[in-house]
Amino acid sequence: MKFTKIIATFAIAGLVLVSCKKEEDKSMALIKAQAEKEAPKEHKAIAAENVQTASFEIEGMTCAMGCAKTIEKELSNLDGVEKATVDFDKKTATVVFDKTIQNQENLTKVVQATGDGKTYKVLNAKS
Repeated sequence: MKFTKIIATFAIAGLVLVSCKKEEDKSMALIKAQAEKEAPKEHKAIAAENVQTASFEIEGMTCAMGCAKTIEKELSNLDGVEKATVDFDKKTATVVFDKTIQNQENLTKVVQATGDGKTYKVLNAKS
């Protein structure tokens, strides 16, 4: 009887140790995934002959931290975009990008698709 209790104790202790480690591993995986998602994307250098700058007005922004920063982040995370800045006060965006990878039309679509897809409108696009 004593021997059975000892084996049962070791079995329960082993299960607790193994199950806690798995939960910890899942938590660490979630934390790493979140950190990678929030980390700024590294941009490849653009050849001088392929650099293009686009400027446009954005209608529908209601705040600097939510709207402007969200649009800026969406544009900055696109492949081929070197730099994107959105000025809430002036309601404008300026994007420096590689013209072999991105184009004005795609940038416009990304801005208009941000949020619910109906809030933001791009006006007076210039390259």
